[in-house]
Amino acid sequence: MKLNPGDIVEIETESGNAYVQVTHNHASYPEVVRVLPGRHANRPEDFGLLARSKSDFVAMLPLGGAIENKRMKASKVGTAAIPAELKDFPTFRMPIRDKQGGIAYWWLWDGEGLNYVTELDANSADLPMREVMSVDTFLKKLA
Repeated sequence: MKLNPGDIVEIETESGNAYVQVTHNHASYPEVVRVLPGRHANRPEDFGLLARSKSDFVAMLPLGGAIENKRMKASKVGTAAIPAELKDFPTFRMPIRDKQGGIAYWWLWDGEGLNYVTELDANSADLPMREVMSVDTFLKKLA
C-alpha cells in the first residue's frame, strides 16, 4: 500500500485506536511516521486538529507493507496538513560504539547527510533512533 506524506492511518490497539501521520517518504527507507497523541474509542472528527498536536514519537516503519500484509489492524482514514515545524525531514540519531560497547560518538542523520557529536545535548537526546522499527516493536511502543 502506497502511503504519502499527510496520510493519517488508524491502528487498532488494546487501549483504543491510535493514529499516525506519514510525514516523509525516503528513497532508501520506509515511511517516516509520527504517532499522534491519545488512544481513541471513536474516530476523531477533525484530523487537522489532531495533526496539529505534539507527536508522541517518530519512527521509520514499513507501514504500508504492514497494512498490506495484515501485520497490523490498520487502514488509511484521511489526510491532514503536516505542521510547518515538521515539514523538514527529521534528524535521527545512531550510536557508534567502541570495542567495549560504550558509545564513542553519535551519528546524526537528516535524510541526506551525516554529522556527528561526541555527546548528546538536550535537543539531540530526544531525537528518534535511526533504525527501521519492526512492526512488533512499533505496536508494543503504541501500547
